Parts: sequence; C-alpha cells; structure tokens
Amino acid sequence: MVSGRLRASVEDAGAVGLPTVGDWVAFEPIGTDQAVIRAVLPRATTLVRKAAGRTSDAQVLAANVDFVLIVMGLDGDFNLRRLERALALVHQGGAVPVVVLNKSDLTADTADSRREEVARVAGAAAVHSLSALHGDGLGELTLYLARGRTLALLGSSGAGKSTLLNRLMGDDLQLTREVRPHDSRGRHTTTSRQIFVSPSGALLIDTPGLREIPLVGDDQDLGTVFDEIAALAADCRFRDCRHGGEPGCAVRRAVDAGALEPARLQSLRKLEAERAYQAVREDGALARDRKARWKTLHKAARQRQRLKRGE
Repeated sequence: MVSGRLRASVEDAGAVGLPTVGDWVAFEPIGTDQAVIRAVLPRATTLVRKAAGRTSDAQVLAANVDFVLIVMGLDGDFNLRRLERALALVHQGGAVPVVVLNKSDLTADTADSRREEVARVAGAAAVHSLSALHGDGLGELTLYLARGRTLALLGSSGAGKSTLLNRLMGDDLQLTREVRPHDSRGRHTTTSRQIFVSPSGALLIDTPGLREIPLVGDDQDLGTVFDEIAALAADCRFRDCRHGGEPGCAVRRAVDAGALEPARLQSLRKLEAERAYQAVREDGALARDRKARWKTLHKAARQRQRLKRGE
C-alpha cells in the first residue's frame, strides 16, 4: 500500500507520481506479508500516454525501462500510423525502441516488403521479423536480454506479446488466445501490467493491448520519429513553416517531387494538432482544478468564521 504522506505529496502530479510497474521504491515492512511504500525513487525512463477517454490525465504504463519491444503483427494488425505513435511514446520517455514484426509465418510472401516499409518509418530503431508461435527468428532478440536490463512489450491486443513473452521466458506464464479470424484482433488476454525475471536475468514487463495510443508531452520526440521531415524543414523559407500552403516550403516540395510520402506528412500534422489540443485541455483542466481547490478553501474559511461567531 502507498503511505498517506506519499499520496499527498504527489497529489498535484496525479497518478503519474504514484508507484507503477518497474519503479524502485523505499518501503517499510508491516507484518510478514505486507509493506507500506514510503517513496518512489527517481525514474530513469517512463512510458507515459494520455489516459483513455475524455480525461486529460496521463497514465504511466511502466518505468525504468531500457528497451521497449514494439510488437506489431504482420497480419491485420499491421499499421504504420499506429507504429509512429508508439515510437513517439517510447522516444518521449527516454527508452530505446525496438520494432518486432510478429507472425512472419503467416505472411511469408509479404514479410520482406513490409519490413522495408517499417524500416522507412522506424528511423534508427532496430527492426526484427519473427514468428513467436514457432520460434523462428527469436534468436535476434537475445542481445537485448542481458542480465539487469528491463524490457517492456508494447502493442495492440492480438499482436502476440504474451506469446512472445512466453517464448522469451521459456515457459507458458501468460494466457494466450487466437485472434478473431475476420480482423486479426485480439481478445485482451493480458489485463494488467506484470513483471517477470527471464532465465538470462533480464526483466520483462508485459502490458495489456492498447486500442489507442494518445500522446502527451511536446513535439520534440516527433522530430525524432519523423526525422526525414525535420531534415527537410531546415530548408523551408520560414522557421515556423507548417508545411501547408506557405511559399518556399521544402517539405511540400519533396512531397510534390515524390521524395516524401504524403501519408508521413499527414500523420505528423495530425499528431502535432493532437498535441496542441491536448496542451489546451491540460491547461484548462489545471485552471479548473485550481479554481475548485481555492473555492473549497474559501468555503472552509467562511465556515470557521461562522463557528467563531456562534452562527
């Protein structure tokens, strides 16, 4: 359990400041099988997304992760735009992304071409193609499993994260189920975040499938994900060019010349707009929260004054 003092100290940060999977904490044992968490040690890296729904709160998926295995199926789960979001989320938190293309056994005829598509999006991130079900290509991931390292598996439901974890652990620790045949979607067999110690001594964090990856933070990590656009933008006539209809836009010139895929530019502009909207919502939520807090304090002060006057 979390101590009341710790919970109060992170009130302004919301759930982001509370312990999560991967955290190192200072705790006080109570009895033989319970403890009170007194403090959360500073985090080296985080995986943070906006909480699902209409709230503007952030959700910490994992902490102190060295490598994030972004698992994407080569079947109906294949989605480059979702991959871009996952890469931005990982870069934002300071971990190293590794793209894992699963189910190569189902798409042998298109696996190579799709791997090339992913490589154009992944930037400096390593890309591996394998079959977690049959174990083909699994050896490529052993270099990440050094003792003392922490890895997190991230991806949508049905991508094969739990099957991959079972393979890396050498045991069927996580329940797996077949995807729906009509759309290759999973059935949320993993419902909570868990951490496991692999035979090599590496720590593996399995996360539930993410239906959506709403982002938080600023646009700095987007420049890492869309590095080719960032390089082109350096030659735009205006520093604040939005790559729309501005004159002298090097990015639009590259799109017109066929040197840049229009979908990449559209994706970047969509994510930038989403970030801007989220920033406004966060500021508005903060303002409303402060207003409500001051209203409560003033109400309590008036009640104390009435009690003093005997009213």
